Amino acid sequence: MYCINCGVKLADTEKKCPLCGTVVYHPDIKRPEARPLYPNNRTPKPQTNPKVINGFFIIMLLIPMLICFLADLKRDGNLDWFGYAAGGLLLGYIAIALPMWFKRPNPVIFVPCNFAAILLYLLYINHTLDSNWFMSFAFPVVGGFGLIVCAMVALMRYVRRGALYIFGGGFIAFGGFMLLVEFLLDITFGIPFIAWSVYPLIAFVLLGGGLIYLAINKSARESMERKLFF
Repeated sequence: MYCINCGVKLADTEKKCPLCGTVVYHPDIKRPEARPLYPNNRTPKPQTNPKVINGFFIIMLLIPMLICFLADLKRDGNLDWFGYAAGGLLLGYIAIALPMWFKRPNPVIFVPCNFAAILLYLLYINHTLDSNWFMSFAFPVVGGFGLIVCAMVALMRYVRRGALYIFGGGFIAFGGFMLLVEFLLDITFGIPFIAWSVYPLIAFVLLGGGLIYLAINKSARESMERKLFF
């Protein structure tokens, strides 16, 4: 364990920091017992009503959607941009409010659902604009980014150790993904490939490599723990 004041490493049996004298909390040190606030087995539990919360979010979704509908319809009697506004509002609802319908929402399920909703929204925009950039740019970019994020979320949920390896590998994957983004920009929109993606690649690789180094090197990791208190 470490001193909460100066960060020096302490033995488990020490009651005070030898460097600054701060009293160290240890589970074996007996603490004075205070009078309990509630009888045994009768501790009040916070009550939350998910129906009220979700009803509030539904109202907050329907009000701006109705305003956008009326504003677009009043402009020239046709619905021109209402679909874009409604799609954006639905994306926000799926990402923020939809998981609240469940007691224990599983991010391994909801994160892919968010990326699927984004793809559907982009497909709708591509269709209404009569464009051809969805399959050549939007789908691979959003899909690739989603695969990396979903893999990291799944590993963080089901693998108890190795968070530094997971984040380090994820950052390196994001760096390599930037090369693909620039390549797809060149193919889809004709933007010249000038290798700007090399700079985020280098940054992500250095960041990810640093995290993996901390995961491998125990002494360096403990030094960072003392400095950052985590």
